[in-house]
Amino acid sequence: MKTLYFFLLLFILLAGCGNEAADKAPEEDDRIAPALRTQPVQYDTDDPAIWYNANKPEASLVLGTDKEVGGGLYVFDMEGQIIDSLTVRGLSYPNNVDVEYGFRLKDSTETDIAVTVERPLGLVRIFSVPDMQPLDGGGLPAFASEPDSLLRLPMGIALYKRPSDGQIFLMLSRKQGPTDGTYLWQYALLPGDTSAVRMEVVRKFGQFSGGESEIEAIMVDDALGYIYYSDEMTGVRKYYADPDSSAEELAIFGQEDFAEDREGIALWPTSEKDGYLIVSNQQDLSFNVYPRNPEDHAHTLLNNWKLSTVETDGCELLARPLGERFPEGVFIAMSEDTTFHYYDLRELSPE
Repeated sequence: MKTLYFFLLLFILLAGCGNEAADKAPEEDDRIAPALRTQPVQYDTDDPAIWYNANKPEASLVLGTDKEVGGGLYVFDMEGQIIDSLTVRGLSYPNNVDVEYGFRLKDSTETDIAVTVERPLGLVRIFSVPDMQPLDGGGLPAFASEPDSLLRLPMGIALYKRPSDGQIFLMLSRKQGPTDGTYLWQYALLPGDTSAVRMEVVRKFGQFSGGESEIEAIMVDDALGYIYYSDEMTGVRKYYADPDSSAEELAIFGQEDFAEDREGIALWPTSEKDGYLIVSNQQDLSFNVYPRNPEDHAHTLLNNWKLSTVETDGCELLARPLGERFPEGVFIAMSEDTTFHYYDLRELSPE
């Protein structure tokens, strides 16, 4: 009888978990459906990045993190299929990922790069793209001079390529950090001696609200030279990306437009200066749309997208032709079903 009672209780608990997940899932009839979903990763999708293949756009790649100890940096094709030969498995809790083009190595050759982190190990990982070979000698220490190990756990990342000289910088946040305007560290990525790439700290900046909040999502607009990051429970903060520019905060917006957490940020450029910012309204299961380059940095809510993703952390957008399926580009967002969703830009209206 006790055995029967145990299994009955277990069934009820499992049924309750299933109902909770069902309650969280959006009603498909009220949402824009994706063009496709990727194959699932092993543990927990978190953040995507897109590598554009200029020679064959339909052969571009999507990189996505599987955020768990023993997870990985997955590589998908434009049909959402995992490319096993390129996927990097066995990483320790890789959080965010970003891609940049034309990093100059010591021998003056250039390679495109993808950067992620191994949070529990306090490491930044750098790989060449598209072949996904390590350039970091096994990992570069993050926040190395911090005396407290809890302040050395990297989380959010974004890459910035300065238009004036092509120098590539890494913006790095952590799981915990100070509220005195030094939460983010900015590193110059430079050719190394013992590894192909080394990091050099050039700036510490960025306000943080503290408390239960954290900073994970970071996005850099290379062309306009701005960095945006989600202070999750407060707002989206904006600064200059160039370390030689002013360190003043230019704006904080989205303070009233979210159900709870502000998460992933994507850029939709429509011209050299115009376009839109897309920010995940995580608990609302939606995305808020803001103008890219308003006067006086007044980013006012323009639209709210109801898509089919569940509690999106990271998202990415590429407004370039990517073959017959995505002739005007693609918006990609993580979903809690361990997949990434690909959306045809023709199905999304910014305003």
